[in-house]
Amino acid sequence: MRYLFYAVAIAVLSAPTATQSARYDVLVRNGRILDGSGNPWMRADVGIRAGRIASIGTLRDATADTVIDAGDRLVTPGFIDVHSHAAEGLGSSELRQARPILAQGVTTVVVNPDGGGPIDLQSQRQTYEKNGIGPNVALLIGHGSVRRAVMRDSQQRAPTDQELEEMRRHVRVAMEQGAFGLSSGLFYTPGSFSKTEEVIALAAVAGNYGGVYTSHIRDEGNYNVGVVAAVEEVIRIAEEGRLTGIVSHMKALGPDNWGLSKPAIASIDHARARGVSVFADQYPYDASSTSLRAALLPDGVQLPVRKPQTSEEAEYLKEREKVTAIIRENIRRRGGAASIRIASYRPDASKVGMTLEQIAAKEFGGKPDAAAFEMLSRGEASIVSFNMSEDDIRSIMMRPYTMASSDGGLVTAGSGQPHPRNNGAFARRLVTYVRDRNVVGIEFAIRSMTSLPATVFGMKARGVIREGAIADLAVFDLAAIRDRATYDDPHQVAEGMAWVLVNGVPVIANGKFTEALPGKVLSRTDR
Repeated sequence: MRYLFYAVAIAVLSAPTATQSARYDVLVRNGRILDGSGNPWMRADVGIRAGRIASIGTLRDATADTVIDAGDRLVTPGFIDVHSHAAEGLGSSELRQARPILAQGVTTVVVNPDGGGPIDLQSQRQTYEKNGIGPNVALLIGHGSVRRAVMRDSQQRAPTDQELEEMRRHVRVAMEQGAFGLSSGLFYTPGSFSKTEEVIALAAVAGNYGGVYTSHIRDEGNYNVGVVAAVEEVIRIAEEGRLTGIVSHMKALGPDNWGLSKPAIASIDHARARGVSVFADQYPYDASSTSLRAALLPDGVQLPVRKPQTSEEAEYLKEREKVTAIIRENIRRRGGAASIRIASYRPDASKVGMTLEQIAAKEFGGKPDAAAFEMLSRGEASIVSFNMSEDDIRSIMMRPYTMASSDGGLVTAGSGQPHPRNNGAFARRLVTYVRDRNVVGIEFAIRSMTSLPATVFGMKARGVIREGAIADLAVFDLAAIRDRATYDDPHQVAEGMAWVLVNGVPVIANGKFTEALPGKVLSRTDR
């Protein structure tokens, strides 16, 4: 009912006006407007003044400093990536314009997911504002970062009352500095050591400020509590914390769990039916990406260290076999050694692009667990892990409460062989799941990228095309979009965006990047 009211309201606000003779900074002519609400497109011109949409309608007598001929292309709100790891890249001079992000039509990213990021959001904000950034940024405060700062070297326990109050204070300060909510990574340490009650206490602070709770859930497969129970934990936190909860990059990880998207979806449907504000986000790939350690040795399991004393060799071998058994089971859990590909590995770059199965066959007598143990003992590795089913991807994507996301970051071109989601998540959604496979319609997909995330995160003047809204816009022909990033060649940048505007300023003009850095650090109080 809320969605229908919102859609009707936008339609009324966006109805074509009479011919106007006016002067604008930017005028978009001859476009097919998809306003972000889920409504069908309509023909209209868009007049932009001082970074906002001033008029929508037939503006044939209007003039502007910059006139964009949309040429019957779609004109949509700029896309909002609700789960982005671009924070570090945006702070660098090399990547701050975020061209791979802008090339997909993404104009706003929500950063510090999975419980990470700095706890000093003011310093993060100042870095971006001082140096300039291409897209807009919304900041989250990370549960794991707060826990680490307060509990330091004793994180494998519950906090004391005093420590919990200190954690609450950090969340309160971050919210007062403009954070959009609390993020958690309950699969990762130190978040995995926290009880649900601890997270509820911190989420409630974010909720008091109108913020959200977004979580890399405790288990996306069957590592511990199971994916369905982990989704239900988000629901409980949202309900008891009295705020909106989001299941981050929702999936059913590993062949053991394929098909469990349906009961997980049912849990969300039932919760929403009884009034719990819970949503999900998703990236459109059958592979995830994480560290080799997190995938194979979660919960802080440590590798045994061989000591020079001969008398301790038997104990070392016993511990090694115990850890190797954990590695072996988690390789199986994720679909086998052939499904785990090395994305980066500083100790030996020659392994990048190889699967764990290939490495084992080449160097470890065909034993993937031995290969993984040795690699982990030498240093950290990141992986691309093929572990999802297409049926689950479709089921999750088709829910009206599922937002688009990337779970990607900004990486230097040519660095390793990372997941293609860094450069292609939004382009792939349009190409593969709208244009080629017809899983969702264009109106549905655009809504999942624009007005839905703007509404969930409280970005009051973004995600829609209506008079008074911020002029974050994308102009493109769906047939021209190219998702060029692949698992084998992930550094390719998407193509097909004719124009992209951030806060009314072109960052892509006639298909080419400008040098503009018009992005802003957003706040919940922005209107």
